[in-house]
Amino acid sequence: MKFSTSKLTAALMGASMVAAFPAADMNVEDCTTTVSASHHHNKRAIAVEYVYETVIVDSNGHTISGLTGSQTVSKATATPASSATTTTLAPATTTSSTSAAAATTTSAAASTGSSSGGIYGDLAAFSGPSEAFEDGTIPCSSFPSGQGVISVDWLGQGGWSGIENTDTSTGGSCGEGSYCSYACQPGMSKTQWPSAQPADGRSVGGLLCKGGFLYRSNTDSQYLCEWGVNSAEVVSELSQGVAICRTDYPGTENMDIPTFVEAGATQPLTVVDQDSYYQWQGQKTSAQYYVNNAGVSVEDGCVWGTEGSGIGNWAPLNFGAGSTGGISYLSLIPNPNNRTPLNFNVKIVAADANSVVNGECYYENGSYSSGSDGCTVAVTSGKAKFVLY
Repeated sequence: MKFSTSKLTAALMGASMVAAFPAADMNVEDCTTTVSASHHHNKRAIAVEYVYETVIVDSNGHTISGLTGSQTVSKATATPASSATTTTLAPATTTSSTSAAAATTTSAAASTGSSSGGIYGDLAAFSGPSEAFEDGTIPCSSFPSGQGVISVDWLGQGGWSGIENTDTSTGGSCGEGSYCSYACQPGMSKTQWPSAQPADGRSVGGLLCKGGFLYRSNTDSQYLCEWGVNSAEVVSELSQGVAICRTDYPGTENMDIPTFVEAGATQPLTVVDQDSYYQWQGQKTSAQYYVNNAGVSVEDGCVWGTEGSGIGNWAPLNFGAGSTGGISYLSLIPNPNNRTPLNFNVKIVAADANSVVNGECYYENGSYSSGSDGCTVAVTSGKAKFVLY
């Protein structure tokens, strides 16, 4: 069996989206890569969002499954990749069967939450969501922190990670008819988004403000946060902290969901269970992260950056993480916004002797082990670690 990066879809978007992903108006294809682009208008500088799909094929070239993730880059500097990286998987005798249930993953969060950067609370004492969210009891003016939900106060939105308003604008306060998105602590993802998504391709996520109170937009889940697949962690060997910022998706897609790894600390990295998580127009989606230079705080790094700033969507490196069919795919992805090397290196390796990680993937002095398009590994058993060194 092989897996390869074989499809690339591009869509123009911005931090304050009015519309996104309308019907494509351009297609370019070659034997390994499909690139499509679509246009829209927004309040901020337009950027290009690349959506990467890793497709698993058998020895006859038949597609078995695929995963999709996204990366935001600037329109001016974006150059679609035209090659694919292929890695041969060793036969797997066991596969990761870790579920997203809190009962099976809480111990992982406790063992890796040695340092929280002051924004997560005590991960070691966190026992998973245990109190169901009650619709219509919390005013829209209040932020529902706790049970895995964390406040991102530096955005100036009352703790919310994103606000999508009835007029399709974003930002401001959580008001009537708005979808109010929120961040979950490392290892977890938000559970709330409406099943009916906008026809123009925008993604909408979060709690719904209705009649002055907050309501779930996905009543299939009684909790606001859920554990991902327990197959990845970030281990720092650095002397400074690193802000790793996940895109708020579905939602505004701002890179403001924080995983802050202090010097010498370890944090879980959320790996989305793509077989059950949000799908965009029928396609599986993964978690995508922007990796800032060591020494950049979450307040400075987990924001929509500006050209030349080197932070947020201008950070030099992206992580991708998703799991499908019992296999987790973890990636190091270049950000065409910024080719300046990070001030540290990263490698993805097996977390312990009982883990099986297929493929080699590292970023060292600004270069990737598999060439300029980045690299991917497949975790077929146990856990991998992103080592920052």
